[in-house]
Amino acid sequence: MAVINRTPDSFYDRGSTFLLDRAVERSLCALDAGADWLDIGGVPFGRGPAVSPAEEIDRVVPVVEAVLRERPEAVISVDTYRADVADVAAAAGARVINDTSGLVDPRMTAVVARRGAYAVLCHSAGRPREEKPLARYHDVVAEVRAFLQDRVALAEAAGIPRDRLIVDPGHDLDKNTLHSLELTRRLGELAELGLPVLAAVSNKDFIGEAVDRPQGERVYASIAAMTACILAGARIVRMHDVVAAVDAARMSEAILGLRPPARVEHNTHPTRNV
Repeated sequence: MAVINRTPDSFYDRGSTFLLDRAVERSLCALDAGADWLDIGGVPFGRGPAVSPAEEIDRVVPVVEAVLRERPEAVISVDTYRADVADVAAAAGARVINDTSGLVDPRMTAVVARRGAYAVLCHSAGRPREEKPLARYHDVVAEVRAFLQDRVALAEAAGIPRDRLIVDPGHDLDKNTLHSLELTRRLGELAELGLPVLAAVSNKDFIGEAVDRPQGERVYASIAAMTACILAGARIVRMHDVVAAVDAARMSEAILGLRPPARVEHNTHPTRNV
Protein backbone atom coordinates (compact mmCIF):
# COMPACT_ATOMS: atom_id res chain seq x y z
CA MET A 1 0.00 0.00 0.00
CA ALA A 2 1.71 3.20 -1.19
CA VAL A 3 1.06 6.37 0.80
CA ILE A 4 -0.20 9.42 -1.11
CA ASN A 5 -0.68 12.49 1.10
CA ARG A 6 -2.82 15.28 -0.36
CA THR A 7 -2.04 17.45 2.64
CA PRO A 8 0.17 20.47 3.28
CA ASP A 9 1.23 19.22 6.73
CA SER A 10 1.90 15.48 6.58
CA PHE A 11 4.60 14.32 8.99
CA TYR A 12 6.63 12.64 6.22
CA ASP A 13 6.54 14.57 2.96
CA ARG A 14 5.68 18.03 4.32
CA GLY A 15 3.29 18.85 1.52
CA SER A 16 5.38 17.66 -1.43
CA THR A 17 2.32 15.96 -2.96
CA PHE A 18 -0.27 18.52 -1.91
CA LEU A 19 -0.71 19.89 -5.44
CA LEU A 20 -3.09 17.75 -7.47
CA ASP A 21 -0.71 17.07 -10.35
CA ARG A 22 2.06 16.08 -7.93
CA ALA A 23 -0.27 13.69 -6.06
CA VAL A 24 -1.40 12.06 -9.31
CA GLU A 25 2.18 11.82 -10.60
CA ARG A 26 3.35 10.20 -7.35
CA SER A 27 0.41 7.78 -7.50
CA LEU A 28 1.19 6.62 -11.03
CA CYS A 29 4.90 6.29 -10.22
CA ALA A 30 4.06 4.16 -7.17
CA LEU A 31 1.95 1.82 -9.29
CA ASP A 32 4.72 1.57 -11.89
CA ALA A 33 7.17 0.75 -9.09
CA GLY A 34 5.11 -2.25 -8.02
CA ALA A 35 2.66 -0.96 -5.42
CA ASP A 36 -0.47 -3.08 -5.28
CA TRP A 37 -2.66 -0.21 -4.19
CA LEU A 38 -2.69 3.46 -3.25
CA ASP A 39 -3.80 4.94 0.07
CA ILE A 40 -4.86 8.55 -0.48
CA GLY A 41 -5.33 10.83 2.52
CA GLY A 42 -6.46 14.42 2.85
CA VAL A 43 -6.18 14.97 6.61
CA PRO A 44 -3.26 13.88 8.81
CA PHE A 45 -4.10 11.88 11.93
CA GLY A 46 -2.17 14.11 14.30
CA ARG A 47 -2.88 17.56 15.62
CA GLY A 48 -3.29 20.42 13.17
CA PRO A 49 -5.63 23.03 11.74
CA ALA A 50 -9.24 22.06 11.16
CA VAL A 51 -10.15 20.70 7.74
CA SER A 52 -13.84 20.67 6.79
CA PRO A 53 -15.43 17.58 5.19
CA ALA A 54 -15.93 19.55 1.98
CA GLU A 55 -12.25 20.51 1.84
CA GLU A 56 -11.18 16.93 2.56
CA ILE A 57 -13.39 15.72 -0.31
CA ASP A 58 -11.84 18.34 -2.59
CA ARG A 59 -8.40 17.03 -1.68
CA VAL A 60 -8.89 13.28 -2.13
CA VAL A 61 -11.64 12.71 -4.70
CA PRO A 62 -9.91 14.46 -7.64
CA VAL A 63 -6.86 12.25 -7.06
CA VAL A 64 -9.04 9.12 -7.07
CA GLU A 65 -10.75 10.17 -10.27
CA ALA A 66 -7.56 11.23 -12.06
CA VAL A 67 -5.68 8.04 -11.21
CA LEU A 68 -8.57 5.81 -12.26
CA ARG A 69 -8.81 7.62 -15.60
CA GLU A 70 -5.18 6.65 -16.25
CA ARG A 71 -5.17 3.27 -14.50
CA PRO A 72 -8.74 1.97 -14.17
CA GLU A 73 -7.47 -1.31 -12.71
CA ALA A 74 -5.81 0.44 -9.75
CA VAL A 75 -6.95 -0.40 -6.22
CA ILE A 76 -7.42 2.78 -4.20
CA SER A 77 -8.15 3.26 -0.53
CA VAL A 78 -9.02 6.59 1.06
CA ASP A 79 -7.67 7.35 4.52
CA THR A 80 -10.56 9.10 6.29
CA TYR A 81 -12.51 8.93 9.52
CA ARG A 82 -15.54 10.77 8.11
CA ALA A 83 -18.50 8.88 6.68
CA ASP A 84 -19.39 11.73 4.31
CA VAL A 85 -15.91 11.69 2.78
CA ALA A 86 -15.94 7.89 2.55
CA ASP A 87 -19.30 7.97 0.76
CA VAL A 88 -18.15 10.38 -1.96
CA ALA A 89 -14.77 8.67 -2.33
CA ALA A 90 -16.36 5.24 -2.74
CA ALA A 91 -18.76 6.65 -5.32
CA ALA A 92 -15.72 7.98 -7.20
CA GLY A 93 -14.13 4.53 -7.29
CA ALA A 94 -12.23 4.03 -4.04
CA ARG A 95 -12.61 0.36 -3.13
CA VAL A 96 -11.29 0.53 0.44
CA ILE A 97 -11.98 2.90 3.33
CA ASN A 98 -8.98 3.12 5.66
CA ASP A 99 -10.42 4.51 8.89
CA THR A 100 -7.55 5.10 11.31
CA SER A 101 -9.92 6.42 13.98
CA GLY A 102 -11.41 3.04 14.87
CA LEU A 103 -14.89 3.98 13.59
CA VAL A 104 -15.27 7.21 15.54
CA ASP A 105 -18.01 8.26 13.10
CA PRO A 106 -21.01 6.01 13.90
CA ARG A 107 -22.25 6.32 10.30
CA MET A 108 -19.09 4.87 8.76
CA THR A 109 -20.08 1.20 8.80
CA ALA A 110 -23.41 1.93 7.11
CA VAL A 111 -21.67 3.84 4.32
CA VAL A 112 -19.10 1.08 3.75
CA ALA A 113 -21.82 -1.58 3.73
CA ARG A 114 -24.02 0.35 1.30
CA ARG A 115 -21.14 1.06 -1.07
CA GLY A 116 -19.87 -2.53 -0.97
CA ALA A 117 -16.40 -1.31 -0.03
CA TYR A 118 -13.69 -2.93 2.06
CA ALA A 119 -12.89 -1.44 5.46
CA VAL A 120 -9.66 -1.15 7.43
CA LEU A 121 -10.49 -1.26 11.14
CA CYS A 122 -7.71 0.40 13.10
CA HIS A 123 -7.00 0.59 16.81
CA SER A 124 -6.99 4.14 18.08
CA ALA A 125 -7.87 5.82 21.38
CA GLY A 126 -9.26 9.33 21.35
CA ARG A 127 -10.38 11.46 18.44
CA PRO A 128 -8.23 12.34 15.42
CA ARG A 129 -6.67 15.82 15.25
CA GLU A 130 -6.96 16.27 19.03
CA GLU A 131 -4.51 16.06 21.93
CA LYS A 132 -4.44 12.49 23.21
CA PRO A 133 -4.11 11.19 26.77
CA LEU A 134 -0.87 9.54 27.84
CA ALA A 135 -0.59 6.03 26.44
CA ARG A 136 -1.30 3.52 29.21
CA TYR A 137 -1.92 -0.20 28.69
CA HIS A 138 -1.75 -3.20 31.00
CA ASP A 139 -1.18 -5.51 28.00
CA VAL A 140 -1.16 -3.50 24.79
CA VAL A 141 -1.53 -6.51 22.48
CA ALA A 142 -4.44 -8.02 24.41
CA GLU A 143 -6.21 -4.65 24.61
CA VAL A 144 -5.67 -3.88 20.92
CA ARG A 145 -6.93 -7.35 20.00
CA ALA A 146 -10.08 -6.92 22.12
CA PHE A 147 -10.71 -3.51 20.56
CA LEU A 148 -10.36 -4.89 17.04
CA GLN A 149 -12.65 -7.83 17.82
CA ASP A 150 -15.27 -5.35 19.01
CA ARG A 151 -14.94 -3.27 15.82
CA VAL A 152 -15.17 -6.38 13.65
CA ALA A 153 -18.41 -7.35 15.38
CA LEU A 154 -19.73 -3.81 14.90
CA ALA A 155 -18.88 -3.86 11.19
CA GLU A 156 -20.43 -7.28 10.62
CA ALA A 157 -23.60 -6.23 12.43
CA ALA A 158 -23.84 -3.26 10.04
CA GLY A 159 -23.78 -5.61 7.05
CA ILE A 160 -20.12 -5.54 6.00
CA PRO A 161 -19.11 -9.10 5.05
CA ARG A 162 -16.22 -10.50 7.08
CA ASP A 163 -14.20 -11.08 3.90
CA ARG A 164 -14.20 -7.30 3.33
CA LEU A 165 -12.60 -6.47 6.67
CA ILE A 166 -8.93 -5.73 7.41
CA VAL A 167 -7.45 -5.01 10.84
CA ASP A 168 -4.65 -2.61 11.74
CA PRO A 169 -3.08 -2.46 15.24
CA GLY A 170 -2.33 1.24 14.73
CA HIS A 171 1.40 1.49 15.34
CA ASP A 172 2.17 4.80 17.09
CA LEU A 173 -1.50 5.83 17.20
CA ASP A 174 -2.02 6.69 20.88
CA LYS A 175 0.88 4.39 21.77
CA ASN A 176 4.45 5.00 22.84
CA THR A 177 7.51 3.39 21.29
CA LEU A 178 7.55 0.43 23.68
CA HIS A 179 3.90 -0.30 22.84
CA SER A 180 4.55 -0.20 19.09
CA LEU A 181 7.59 -2.46 19.41
CA GLU A 182 5.55 -4.95 21.45
CA LEU A 183 2.79 -4.91 18.82
CA THR A 184 5.40 -5.65 16.16
CA ARG A 185 6.96 -8.45 18.20
CA ARG A 186 3.59 -10.09 18.95
CA LEU A 187 1.78 -9.30 15.70
CA GLY A 188 1.08 -13.00 15.25
CA GLU A 189 -1.48 -12.78 18.05
CA LEU A 190 -3.47 -10.34 15.95
CA ALA A 191 -3.12 -12.46 12.83
CA GLU A 192 -4.87 -15.20 14.81
CA LEU A 193 -8.09 -13.18 14.43
CA GLY A 194 -8.25 -14.71 10.96
CA LEU A 195 -8.43 -11.40 9.07
CA PRO A 196 -5.78 -9.70 6.92
CA VAL A 197 -3.50 -7.59 9.12
CA LEU A 198 -2.29 -4.22 7.85
CA ALA A 199 0.98 -2.87 9.26
CA ALA A 200 1.47 0.88 8.86
CA VAL A 201 4.99 1.34 10.21
CA SER A 202 6.74 3.48 7.62
CA ASN A 203 8.88 6.29 9.04
CA LYS A 204 6.91 6.46 12.27
CA ASP A 205 8.20 7.87 15.54
CA PHE A 206 8.71 4.48 17.19
CA ILE A 207 11.19 3.67 14.44
CA GLY A 208 13.00 6.98 14.82
CA GLU A 209 13.22 6.53 18.58
CA ALA A 210 14.29 2.89 18.32
CA VAL A 211 17.31 3.67 16.11
CA ASP A 212 17.77 7.37 16.92
CA ARG A 213 17.16 8.63 13.40
CA PRO A 214 15.34 11.84 12.42
CA GLN A 215 12.55 11.92 9.88
CA GLY A 216 14.04 11.43 6.42
CA GLU A 217 16.66 8.92 7.64
CA ARG A 218 14.42 6.01 8.59
CA VAL A 219 14.19 4.05 5.34
CA TYR A 220 16.31 1.06 6.39
CA ALA A 221 14.75 0.79 9.83
CA SER A 222 11.28 1.10 8.30
CA ILE A 223 12.05 -1.77 5.94
CA ALA A 224 13.29 -3.87 8.87
CA ALA A 225 10.09 -3.20 10.83
CA MET A 226 7.96 -3.95 7.76
CA THR A 227 9.78 -7.24 7.17
CA ALA A 228 9.33 -8.26 10.81
CA CYS A 229 5.61 -7.59 10.49
CA ILE A 230 5.33 -9.66 7.31
CA LEU A 231 7.17 -12.58 8.91
CA ALA A 232 4.80 -12.32 11.90
CA GLY A 233 1.68 -12.41 9.75
CA ALA A 234 0.98 -8.98 8.23
CA ARG A 235 -0.35 -9.28 4.70
CA ILE A 236 -0.68 -5.58 3.83
CA VAL A 237 2.05 -3.03 4.47
CA ARG A 238 1.59 0.73 4.19
CA MET A 239 4.88 2.27 3.07
CA HIS A 240 6.31 5.52 1.72
CA ASP A 241 9.45 4.25 -0.07
CA VAL A 242 7.82 2.01 -2.64
CA VAL A 243 10.81 0.59 -4.52
CA ALA A 244 12.65 -0.54 -1.39
CA ALA A 245 9.45 -1.80 0.22
CA VAL A 246 8.39 -3.82 -2.83
CA ASP A 247 11.74 -5.63 -3.01
CA ALA A 248 11.76 -6.38 0.72
CA ALA A 249 8.14 -7.52 0.69
CA ARG A 250 8.66 -9.81 -2.29
CA MET A 251 11.75 -11.33 -0.68
CA SER A 252 9.79 -11.91 2.52
CA GLU A 253 6.98 -13.53 0.53
CA ALA A 254 9.46 -15.77 -1.26
CA ILE A 255 10.95 -16.89 2.07
CA LEU A 256 7.47 -17.66 3.43
CA GLY A 257 6.49 -19.52 0.26
CA LEU A 258 3.76 -17.01 -0.56
CA ARG A 259 5.30 -15.95 -3.88
CA PRO A 260 7.49 -17.99 -6.24
CA PRO A 261 10.88 -16.56 -7.17
CA ALA A 262 10.93 -14.40 -10.29
CA ARG A 263 13.24 -17.02 -11.79
CA VAL A 264 15.12 -20.17 -10.73
CA GLU A 265 18.42 -20.58 -12.53
CA HIS A 266 21.19 -20.95 -9.94
CA ASN A 267 22.57 -24.53 -9.86
CA THR A 268 19.77 -25.84 -12.06
CA HIS A 269 21.97 -26.95 -15.00
CA PRO A 270 23.62 -30.39 -15.17
CA THR A 271 27.19 -30.48 -13.92
CA ARG A 272 29.74 -31.44 -16.53
CA ASN A 273 32.77 -33.55 -15.59
CA VAL A 274 35.94 -32.03 -16.91
